[in-house]
Amino acid sequence: MAAPADPEAREQRRPRFSQVLLVLLVWLGACWGVMGSLLAPVLPGGWIVIVALAVLSILPVRVLARGFGGRAYPGAATRLWVIRPFWYTQLFLPLLATAGLLGAIVGWPFGMAGAVGRAVLIGIGIVLALVAVLGWAGTRKLVVKHLTATFRDLPAGLDGLRIVQISDTHVGPHSSRRHLARVSGAVQNESPELIAVTGDLVDDFPPDVEHYAAALGALSAPLGVFVVPGNHDVYAGWQQVRRRLDALPVTVLVNEAHIVERNGARFAIVGTGDPAGAYWQREGGESAAPNVDRALAAVAPGTFTLALAHDPVLWPQLAQRGVHLTLSGHTHWGQFALPALNWSVASLFLEHSMGTYRQGESLLYIHPGTNYWGIPFRIGALPQVAVITLRKGESTGIVAAKTY
Repeated sequence: MAAPADPEAREQRRPRFSQVLLVLLVWLGACWGVMGSLLAPVLPGGWIVIVALAVLSILPVRVLARGFGGRAYPGAATRLWVIRPFWYTQLFLPLLATAGLLGAIVGWPFGMAGAVGRAVLIGIGIVLALVAVLGWAGTRKLVVKHLTATFRDLPAGLDGLRIVQISDTHVGPHSSRRHLARVSGAVQNESPELIAVTGDLVDDFPPDVEHYAAALGALSAPLGVFVVPGNHDVYAGWQQVRRRLDALPVTVLVNEAHIVERNGARFAIVGTGDPAGAYWQREGGESAAPNVDRALAAVAPGTFTLALAHDPVLWPQLAQRGVHLTLSGHTHWGQFALPALNWSVASLFLEHSMGTYRQGESLLYIHPGTNYWGIPFRIGALPQVAVITLRKGESTGIVAAKTY
């Protein structure tokens, strides 16, 4: 899955901003049209207010475009009071419009389309507001989850190896410093021998690395701190993000392996690129696109291998190549999950979406993320610090030891 060598090919695969904007305008226009039809007759100011709200809902696109184009860096206030309401709108507006439309359809045969549509819309609005509050409360919690990964062929020197994984921190100037301090404290309290940071360190902009460094840059472990890029690190501009990360006491791995020794046993830590790098790259230099063959090229056959791959879509390739344990993130478990049923919003779209998987003698753990992206919303998929202990056992598998 290497990136196209021709920059023009990459550009052709990247959606044009004008196309995205057109689709967004049509989508928002349709939703606001339904909302206006129901609310304008009873709303002071009527359609004038509806149109004003519709215009306000699209204005943050310009802020996002300027930021992604490198022409401006949105600070904490902009992200909290401009960009965050934009994401809330993208999530809730379609739900409200759909609910109102269905209510109007039900009430139409009785000559009460408007009244029933408005009642349903308001009722769903109240429910969504309560859900939003619960989701916000979920982002303020932090779970430390202990897992034991057993392998039949684990070298004796690796028995008991303690790995701490964090993922999808999405740090920016608006991130809760209290939450990040709790993350840092939780990681160090677990006395990890190795720390894995599986991508999406920043919240879409290169200067966000400074905020990551201030909060989590001092994390340390005897065997090292290893980092791989995620899609948002790529969107931010991987070359600039990488230069800033290289100034931290971490080892950044992009399609390469690092050999580590513990108690006389050598093992490989392999880091992949991210699929977003195959179509999104702002500048020249190192490609962040994944290349599994290159990543494993320096790993001798039979070497116990730990792979860090932000996107779990890469796991089947890694498993086929004999990688023992892959740690991923990316999915956030949809930020809404029912763990008891092994279901999440991400399960609707992805084959490998949450928790643990096994293919032959290869294991995968998909981390739900340590922070959130877009809006502060997590239900059933709480922010997590994962502690994975390697053990030699009669069978290969991962079991949860305890969560607190």
